[in-house]
Amino acid sequence: MPHITVDYSDTLADTFDRRGFGLALHPLVARTIEGTVAGCKTRFRRIDECVLADGADDIAMVHIEVSLLSGRTPEVKAELSRAVLGLARDHIKPTPGFALHTSVDVSDLARGSYVSHVSHHDQGASVWSAGA
Repeated sequence: MPHITVDYSDTLADTFDRRGFGLALHPLVARTIEGTVAGCKTRFRRIDECVLADGADDIAMVHIEVSLLSGRTPEVKAELSRAVLGLARDHIKPTPGFALHTSVDVSDLARGSYVSHVSHHDQGASVWSAGA
């Protein structure tokens, strides 16, 4: 936790610095929610096919979902949304002739049902975590 999913149009494959974004995103999220970078997990999903607006070929999208354990204030979530949006825009090179739709949604993971497990096989350690 937090879990971050980034969906992006295939037309952005060469212009979206995904690794740079992820590496900058984790400290930003940790700072904003008073968490740790070690808990951040980001996955990127390339969208091979989608229809945006009127279906024109000159539109691309990035949608970022940030899922946090419940309990953050609406103000913290709004601050995080704005910061993530700005960071995403900084990591996508403009493509002449393209419109880019970028959005962010910050949502809650239920503390009562969220669990996770981290294994360090080389260290012989295993850590279970509940949503407390």
